[in-house]
Amino acid sequence: MTARAVALSLCLLAGSFLIGRASDTERVPPRESLAAFPMEVGTWRGEQAPRFNQQVLTVLGVDEYLNRAYYTPRGQAVGLYIGYYQSQREGDTVHSPLNCLPGAGWEPIRKERIAIDVPVDAGPDPPGTAAARRTIVVNRITIQKGLDRQIVLYWYQAHGRVVASEYWGKIYAVVDAIRLNRTDGAMVRLIAGVNPSDPASEADAGQLSVEFAKAIFPLLGRYLPG
Repeated sequence: MTARAVALSLCLLAGSFLIGRASDTERVPPRESLAAFPMEVGTWRGEQAPRFNQQVLTVLGVDEYLNRAYYTPRGQAVGLYIGYYQSQREGDTVHSPLNCLPGAGWEPIRKERIAIDVPVDAGPDPPGTAAARRTIVVNRITIQKGLDRQIVLYWYQAHGRVVASEYWGKIYAVVDAIRLNRTDGAMVRLIAGVNPSDPASEADAGQLSVEFAKAIFPLLGRYLPG
């Protein structure tokens, strides 16, 4: 009986602790606004895309977002969307593109995960050295609407962690809510168009989006706190 009483007391204390943590204001580290994300990233030049209407914003539930197109000197384009959620406790959670794209008429025709070797920061040391790199795993999907085809890369990022799986992203969100009292997080999505008349275009679009992911990744920590 004594052992059971002790176990019950410990469970009650743990429950009280978790409830108290859940009711505390989340302590999100300072970050820069996505509006300050540079319009020039290396040789890439950005242009602001049209803002989403209120109906779309209501569905997304984001606290802040970035929606732009970036161009190489040769005019090749990659679309960049970042949706940031300061808290996911009240029902607004990070959305998967697989839930949104079909509603816009785009159908996934190929899905896979790829590993990308990226620089980890944009500090004074030049990115690209062996000591300043990491490998991230992201989703790569090919989508099609009529004759139009696009390559999409996307991943979930929170607290310095990059996750491809939506399910693991939600598990980590619960763990971090308990461990860190934080549920902030983001989804990063890149889109590159495919020329249907060029058989090599799909591979080129995939490589273009990977190169852009490498270019922006060392900057993301300023806007998505670790």
